[in-house]
Amino acid sequence: MATRTRRSQRRTEALSRDRIVEAAVELLDTAGEGGLTFRALTERLATGPGAIYWHVANKDELLDAATDAVVAAALAADSPRAEPSARVESSARAEPSTRGESAEPAESAESAKSPDSPQDKIRAIAFGLFDAMADHPWLPTQLALQLSRSPWGSVTPQIFENIGRQVRALGVPEGHWFTAASALVHYILGAAGQNAANNASARALAPDVDRAEFLDAASQAWEDLDPDDYPFIRAVAAQVREHDDREQFLAGIDLVLTGITALHLSGEQGGTTPSAT
Repeated sequence: MATRTRRSQRRTEALSRDRIVEAAVELLDTAGEGGLTFRALTERLATGPGAIYWHVANKDELLDAATDAVVAAALAADSPRAEPSARVESSARAEPSTRGESAEPAESAESAKSPDSPQDKIRAIAFGLFDAMADHPWLPTQLALQLSRSPWGSVTPQIFENIGRQVRALGVPEGHWFTAASALVHYILGAAGQNAANNASARALAPDVDRAEFLDAASQAWEDLDPDDYPFIRAVAAQVREHDDREQFLAGIDLVLTGITALHLSGEQGGTTPSAT
């Protein structure tokens, strides 16, 4: 029994769970989910399968652990990454109404400009996840699975907690915390995931194609559509050619924030939905 314990201790010291997860992330980045096998992992780590099974039971647990590690690193970024020039100023300036009972104090226009404001912290979280999905093309699929298959796991609570704290700090009434946080989470994951998918598809289909050339071709194709059937698409075709993915992503964040502050800090202070008139 003592011999077995000593061997177990040596095995744990020689190969930690963190190192296994790190190697799994490396394999996922280079070979995708299909390339993440215990055989490939043992070769990369120069160990036997038993040493890996000591720490993780199966591939699903390994995928969950890799997703958790990447998300935790993305959320650990403390400094906002958003460029001030790209912000929609109205989202940072909505003031609460004086009607009805007040919720938790909302920030003033001055505090909203601070890099420590809830808005900028939300932007920092959003860009952390945006960059993580761009750097790890397998991550969007795993995040979608986490949200739908195991919302009680570690990943979904991490994301909602980080976003939700800032929603609360904005002064949104408690009865609307989940809806407001969900709107932000689903936009962030959806838009960032689609951007990552676009990048991955472009690399797979035409690895040597320049982004500007690709967008120019897409824009030209839209401009050539029938003007009677696609008047809107043709009108925005030039914007497709000129757009910046990160600025567009940030603009979407600010649109959601503008809606949250306008609805919940101006019209929801009394606890009722604002009249459509």
